[in-house]
Amino acid sequence: MYVIIVGCGRVGSELAKLLSTEGHNVVVIDRHPKSFERLGRTFNGVTLEGNGFDVEILKQAGIAQADAFCSVTNGDNSNIVAAQVAKKIFKVPKVIARVYDPARADIYRSLGLDVISGTILFAAMLRDKIIESRFSSYLIESKDVGVLEIEVGKDLVGKNAEEINIPGELMVVMIKSVKGVSLPLPKTKLQKDDVVMALVKIESLDKVRKRFGL
Repeated sequence: MYVIIVGCGRVGSELAKLLSTEGHNVVVIDRHPKSFERLGRTFNGVTLEGNGFDVEILKQAGIAQADAFCSVTNGDNSNIVAAQVAKKIFKVPKVIARVYDPARADIYRSLGLDVISGTILFAAMLRDKIIESRFSSYLIESKDVGVLEIEVGKDLVGKNAEEINIPGELMVVMIKSVKGVSLPLPKTKLQKDDVVMALVKIESLDKVRKRFGL
């Protein structure tokens, strides 16, 4: 993929390095050239000094051929403006903006923009660590579904993965065992000390917990 990243802070630089390591073509834009030092010497992408919503800079970045555009500066307004330019003027297929203000995040989503609020995600992560021992809502960007860990005790040993499923409420998606992590087939049998990772409908969480004694 050809990806343009606006903002070479901690998030932008790490994202750029990850994508570059995976073999993607990456262009990083930042107003402060010193920020590019975060990319390290092994980064083999392109860096450009300037504003991420400057049309001429974006043209230099090759936005006409970009598959994805991600604006992750420390300013909500800059990220949203850059995202709108990429989406509406240059018609980039995948456009994502980082937004700090949770209220703004909801507003921009309602306008059809793909935004990620680190504030909301981090707050959800902390909440789950404090309140929940096995349930995580932040792993999936939805208020309706979360991920639940179920430890396989003697009552579940030998059962098939599909026997654990509750249609419309819970679905087993992964099993962690001493051998590693696997994606189960319907007939995969559960072993002692396995840990089942399942998608669960949040409104069914209490029911699921009671069923599995969590």
